[in-house]
Amino acid sequence: MRVTYGLLRLLRLLRRLVAHETRLLASLWRWAARRPHGVGAGRGFGYARGQAAMMFGLAFVCVVETVGMSVLLRDWPLAHRIVLVLDVYTVVFLIGLYAACVTRPHVLDPTSLRVRNGAHVDLRIPLEDIASVRRELRTTHEPAEGELNLPVGAQTEVTLELASPVRHFTFLGRERTVHRVRLHADDPTELVRSLTRARTVPSPLPDQPA
Repeated sequence: MRVTYGLLRLLRLLRRLVAHETRLLASLWRWAARRPHGVGAGRGFGYARGQAAMMFGLAFVCVVETVGMSVLLRDWPLAHRIVLVLDVYTVVFLIGLYAACVTRPHVLDPTSLRVRNGAHVDLRIPLEDIASVRRELRTTHEPAEGELNLPVGAQTEVTLELASPVRHFTFLGRERTVHRVRLHADDPTELVRSLTRARTVPSPLPDQPA
């Protein structure tokens, strides 16, 4: 019984990993086609600008490493092919991570705020469940129960306090209850302003009887 349960957990993990890789590859196509994911009639708020230099810097280092390993392993064809495949995949993976952040922005629509972080965090928060929103620059984020921190460059600028906790599933599938969300945005002032405006829009008056 224990072996079966462990096998099921492993299969679920593999399924999540494959789904994540598929989303990364799809993000490369969306980035090239300039087609953001899930924005629809809402408004997207980017958060990828602050990590572009780091991502492309890492990709450049991997390219240099690929060239170096090709030279070192030129006399071992099999090892050269294996390492080349791994190195190329690493470069594609890094660019895919950045493409996922570009094409999957935070999305504000009339009923909810969709908070995202690349291809591995996608949390929809109903506007009615947001008690307050504020600008708050933080550069340290200690793990705490009930908090979801989504820093970029170790930094968040927007804090959401939730009136009703929402369920969030981690990358590995563990369920968490979240009552505070901290996130990064390229234009945090505009995000806070737009979110405040959306939360205070009056409800339409009911039709009067004839």
